[in-house]
Amino acid sequence: MSIVQTILVYALIPAAIYGVVALITLRSKFAGTPRYRPGQSWDYPPMWWSGNPEGIGAAHPHPEVSSGDRAGTAAGGARGSW
Repeated sequence: MSIVQTILVYALIPAAIYGVVALITLRSKFAGTPRYRPGQSWDYPPMWWSGNPEGIGAAHPHPEVSSGDRAGTAAGGARGSW
């Protein structure tokens, strides 16, 4: 095996494979639509998203709590006192 064949097999073929994979992964970056960058104007109407399509809180109304009652019975939360 000559030095040219050795370089071809161990250097150029793997470099070509890496180049093809790099072009495939970068293809969407070059062909995609332009992305929004901070500071650019926003030309689209506002869209609100909620997990509840009827509106936030419409499916599960909160009961009224009097001032003498505790707001809830669950322990934990941000305090971490379980």
